[in-house]
Amino acid sequence: MPIDNNWVENQIRPWALGRSNWLFAGSLRSGQRAAAVMTLIQSAKLNRHDPYAYLKDVLTRLPTQKNNAIDELLPHNWKPAIPNKV
Repeated sequence: MPIDNNWVENQIRPWALGRSNWLFAGSLRSGQRAAAVMTLIQSAKLNRHDPYAYLKDVLTRLPTQKNNAIDELLPHNWKPAIPNKV
């Protein structure tokens, strides 16, 4: 186990730097939506997915995804629709 927390600090640095820019996100709801998107992006990175490819695939499949299968689109369960393209 490392004695420092550099990895954690590097993971939160983009969010800490943007904090002042996002202070006025427009409304509470838009701030909550931004937080949800940031969480998906960071989770995709932690699961070793390309965030752009992940979001593109998920947003393409989401309209036709069955309600009981939505959890298949979460970063830790996600499998690309076309594996060799991603």
